Amino acid sequence: MTTHPEKIDTIIVDYHNPVHAQHLIDLLDHYARDPMGGGQPLREAVKSTLVEELAKRNFAFSLLCYMDEKPVALTNFFEGFSTFAAKPLINIHDIVVHRGYRGRGLSQALLTKVEQIARHRGCCKVTLEVLSGNTVARGAYEKFGFELYQLDPATGQAQFWQKFLT
Repeated sequence: MTTHPEKIDTIIVDYHNPVHAQHLIDLLDHYARDPMGGGQPLREAVKSTLVEELAKRNFAFSLLCYMDEKPVALTNFFEGFSTFAAKPLINIHDIVVHRGYRGRGLSQALLTKVEQIARHRGCCKVTLEVLSGNTVARGAYEKFGFELYQLDPATGQAQFWQKFLT
């Protein structure tokens, strides 16, 4: 018996499309509930305002992957700017693959599309953050060609820090 690879449709999210908006929220909430996403559902205030807030920002983009018309993966990414290269860059903020669809090449499909968009926009690089304990995601990113960031081994690797503003 011959098996056929599953068809993956990757689309740019239209933030004004209520179906796309709901799929984005559902997948992001699925990710938030995962231990690698913090283990807590999205707050209702976030669910009710996120897509509207993304739509206000012309540097925000999202992609959805569908298999058999079912939303199964998502990435949210933002255009930034590299002062060292004097060119735009893309930062991937979220990559979500629904638990029931992992291992089917969805992260690679999302990363391929993000890279295409970045190249089309004249970006110098694509960046992302990942938890050190998320070995599955780290493997997917390494497979795609991502590597840890450092300017000089003597100065160490870059670290991602945060400070909440309440």
